[in-house]
Amino acid sequence: ASLSGRKSCPLCPEEKFKACYSHKLRRHLQNLHWKVFAEFEGFRMCICHLPCRNLKPGISGDQASGRHVAHYHCVVCSVTIARKTDMISHLKRHVNKGETEASYSGSLDAYEIMKELGTNVQLLPNYSTPQKSDTYFNRKMKTNRQLVFCSLAVLAEERNPLECLDAFGATGIMGLQWAKHLRNSVKVTITDISDTCVKMIKENCELNNIRVDGGSRPPRGNDAQPIATVEVVKMDANVIMHLRPFDYIHLDPFGTAVNYLDAAFRNVRNMGIISVTSTDTGSLYAKSPNVTQRHYSCHIVRTEYYKELAARMVLASVARAAARCNKGMEVLLAVALEHFVLVVVRVLRGPTQADESAKKLRKLVHCQWCEERVFLKLGNMVDDTLPCNCHGSLPGKTAVLLGPLWSGPLFNTGFLRRMLSAAVQHSMDDIQPLVKTLICESECTTLKSLVHGSSALTNQVECGVVIKTLQEGGEAGKRKLGEESGNVLKKIKPDASLEHPPFYYSIHRHSIRGMNMPKLNKFLQYLTEAGFRVSRTHFDPTGVRTDASLQQFKSVLTKYSVHTCTTSTTTHTHTQTSVSTESTP
Repeated sequence: ASLSGRKSCPLCPEEKFKACYSHKLRRHLQNLHWKVFAEFEGFRMCICHLPCRNLKPGISGDQASGRHVAHYHCVVCSVTIARKTDMISHLKRHVNKGETEASYSGSLDAYEIMKELGTNVQLLPNYSTPQKSDTYFNRKMKTNRQLVFCSLAVLAEERNPLECLDAFGATGIMGLQWAKHLRNSVKVTITDISDTCVKMIKENCELNNIRVDGGSRPPRGNDAQPIATVEVVKMDANVIMHLRPFDYIHLDPFGTAVNYLDAAFRNVRNMGIISVTSTDTGSLYAKSPNVTQRHYSCHIVRTEYYKELAARMVLASVARAAARCNKGMEVLLAVALEHFVLVVVRVLRGPTQADESAKKLRKLVHCQWCEERVFLKLGNMVDDTLPCNCHGSLPGKTAVLLGPLWSGPLFNTGFLRRMLSAAVQHSMDDIQPLVKTLICESECTTLKSLVHGSSALTNQVECGVVIKTLQEGGEAGKRKLGEESGNVLKKIKPDASLEHPPFYYSIHRHSIRGMNMPKLNKFLQYLTEAGFRVSRTHFDPTGVRTDASLQQFKSVLTKYSVHTCTTSTTTHTHTQTSVSTESTP
């Protein structure tokens, strides 16, 4: 306010609206700012004329350069939006996501404490939206965190102590879980580039009675000895991976991880493990092919097996990054669910191993009509590789070349069995069914006895049996179970030496019109009886992984499908005959 009792408008620049008396100012506020407000949760957002937004670009530079855009400020995420209609739809999106907490009311003291796997983390009010919060936390990624934990637990059985890196800390939840449950067998380093995150991670360490490496003060309000020590570093992920070697690296940036793969393979130790979580499902699941091309140098189209295609695409970029550092890789598991794609690979050093991995990067020929697909053999021409005859019977080009993709196996059965035992040991009930499905899928069998066998073995782990002998026991157990299973396994055994069948067919995609198809479990049995390797797949609940070609798959499906009209016609004829017999004297 000026000395003479005049007041300036808080929402207009001084040169635009001169200071005036209160009655004139009130009229100005009502007519200009108050009239065009956007309402949200009892708050009214008035239009603002201050130079908060960038200058509006104009054709004649000088003339337009002085004109600022009138705009609204969002109370939730502090973004500025020019149009009222855009602001209203922006606020609706916040409501749909359940974000109705105003940013100014969420001071740093207003934490929410969340517990996962016995580990407490403090979360800022906006933790669920990565654009607004450095300390992003996604509840839906719990499965991902548990799978990563189990793979680390398996490696911790092999070598001690394990130097492991959680390269994108955010709240620090993952690294803290590792330290809390695996204690002295791991040396955890959590890094993040944001000051807010590093501060938050250190506070979360105190919350869990974990000592921060280099931190002198003991955990607050707790005289007990710290249960573990964690190193918290403010550093870019690429920098720390170039500076120091690690046994286990987990990459989970927001979106794609391709920018960090080269640095990860630079210093990772031999036989170490790298796990990569990619959440850029738009480009992975073929919704934005231009981004796929940009990040993964891959050409893909939307297919029925799009989730496995995504996993193989990520693995291809991982294998290329490894090969550039003269390293090869063995895939331990690849999981693609609704929100993320997770791949876990073991690093094998040496140019020979790098060559072996590079050989597994191949193009895929895919028929866009019937969705038959086959990997090109090395040095193969594209002529008649597809077993289907769509090209001959239909006009135009039906086949497309996708990739390059990883063509090797996606699972290591021995490793998955040890992961299952780790899940049992640390009482992670949520992911046990998923890991059991992965074990069946990796062996490409529907025999439940194999899974029961493995879970019977896991009890021995808790009784202190060394994991390496357990794996050998697992192999022996499988052989015994195989002999007991009789004829079904004998049909599988000759094919067991063959490669793991890539991709799967969705039973719904290939169902025959006007026919009732058999139940999925029954159909798997029919395919097994026909002499094929068969299993379900975690990628798709209606998917069938098999070494049968599409033609063979369809012929078995047709053989056991029933016409929908047959049942109703038979009953109809029965009723007709009964009526006619009654009417005759």
